[in-house]
Amino acid sequence: MFLRIKDNAVRDAKFSLGEPPRHFEVLLRGRAYSDAPDITARMSGANPAAHSLAASKALEAAFGTSVDCSSVTALRRLLCCGEWLQGHVFHSHFLHVADFMGYDDALGVAREHPRLIEGALRIKKLGNEIMDVVGGRAVHPVNLKVGGFYRAPSRQRVRGLGESLKRAVDEAAGIVRSFGALTFPDYEADYTFVALHHPQHYAIEAGCVRSGQGRSGQGQNSRGRDIAALEFEAYFDAENGRRGPGYLVGPLARYALNFDQLTPLCKEMAAVAGLGPVVRNPFKSILVRAVETLYACEEALRLTQGYEEPESPSMDITPRAGHGGAGIEAPGGLCWHRYDINEGGRILGARIVSPTGQNHKVIEADLRGVAGMSLGLSDEDLRRRCEQAVRNHAPTMSSAGHCLNLSIDHD
Repeated sequence: MFLRIKDNAVRDAKFSLGEPPRHFEVLLRGRAYSDAPDITARMSGANPAAHSLAASKALEAAFGTSVDCSSVTALRRLLCCGEWLQGHVFHSHFLHVADFMGYDDALGVAREHPRLIEGALRIKKLGNEIMDVVGGRAVHPVNLKVGGFYRAPSRQRVRGLGESLKRAVDEAAGIVRSFGALTFPDYEADYTFVALHHPQHYAIEAGCVRSGQGRSGQGQNSRGRDIAALEFEAYFDAENGRRGPGYLVGPLARYALNFDQLTPLCKEMAAVAGLGPVVRNPFKSILVRAVETLYACEEALRLTQGYEEPESPSMDITPRAGHGGAGIEAPGGLCWHRYDINEGGRILGARIVSPTGQNHKVIEADLRGVAGMSLGLSDEDLRRRCEQAVRNHAPTMSSAGHCLNLSIDHD
C-alpha cells in the first residue's frame, strides 16, 4: 500500500496484492473439459469449492445442460455452506477481530478471550467436516465433476452432521451478538454492489448477477439491474472493477441485494447487532460475515435434514462446441468462470475472475477515504487503520495479513 499526503490531505492511494500471476487460464487451454473442476480447485486455499463448482456449472452451460437432481443440487449448496463456514470464521476471528479489540493478532485475542476463539474453531472444524463429507477432503475438494459428483455421500453420513450444526447455529448467533458490541469507525461509502441474486433463497451457488445500491427509501432495489451469468464480462471489467468508479463484491454486497432472502433468525440477530437491510460502513463487514456464518449454519442444517442419496451422483454429459459462464459466491465475493469449448470437449479458452481483483478499485477508494478522516493519527496508528480498511474486504492471508509494505509519503 502507498499513501501520499500533502497539505494535510490524501493526494494518492495505491493498493497492490503483490502476488505473481497464476496462469490457470493458460494451463486450462487445450485440456479436456473434465479436467477443469480439479485444476481450478487448486487456484485458492480460501475458495477451492467455489472455483471448482463455477467451472463445473460454466461447462454445463456451454453444453446446454444443467443438473436437475435435487439431491445433487443440495449437495452442491451444502458444500458451499461448508466453505463459507471455513472462510468467514477464519477471516473474522483470525484476521479481523483483533483490529477492533486492540490486539496485534488472533493470539492476543485467544489469550484474553479464549471462548471466542474456541467457538470459532468449532465452527471452522464443522466447515472442514462438511467439505470432507461432500467434497472428498477439507481443502481443494476432489469429488466435484461436470454434471455433479464422482461419488455421493451416504444419507447417514450427511444427516450425521445435524447435531453439530444445531449447536453451531446457537454458537453463531452468539458470535453476532458479541461482534455487535464492538466499536466501529464512522465511515460509509456509496458502493455499487454486485452479487448473485435468487428469488427463492439467499444466493450462493445459483442465480443471476445483480448490481445496485441495495434498498431505496421505499424498500425497493434501486439503481440496479439483473444480468445472466454469461453476460458478466460484457458489463464488468474484472481487472479494474466496473468501468467507472468500481464496484464491490462480497458480504456487504450479498447482504444489501439479498436481505429479504435471509432467515427470520438472521434478520433478528442482524437487528440485535444494529444492522439495517443495507450496510455501507465497510468496518461493519465483520458483522455481516457473522450474520452470513449464522445463515450458512442454518442452511446447512436444513440441507442435511432433508438429504436423500441420489440414484446417480452425476448426469451424463455430451460435449459439444459452445461457450458458457457461471458465478458462485465464495466467502469473499463473486467468483466467475467462462469457457469456450470445441466439438471434442477441449477447452479453447477460459476466463476466471476472483473476488479480490474485482474489489481493487473500491479498496483503493476506501484507503483514500479512511486515511483522509484519520490524518490526525500518528503514522503507526494510521498504518494500522489503513491495514484494517484492507481487511474489511480482503478474505485471504496474502491480502488481509499485515501490509508491511505500506509507505506513507508526506510531501
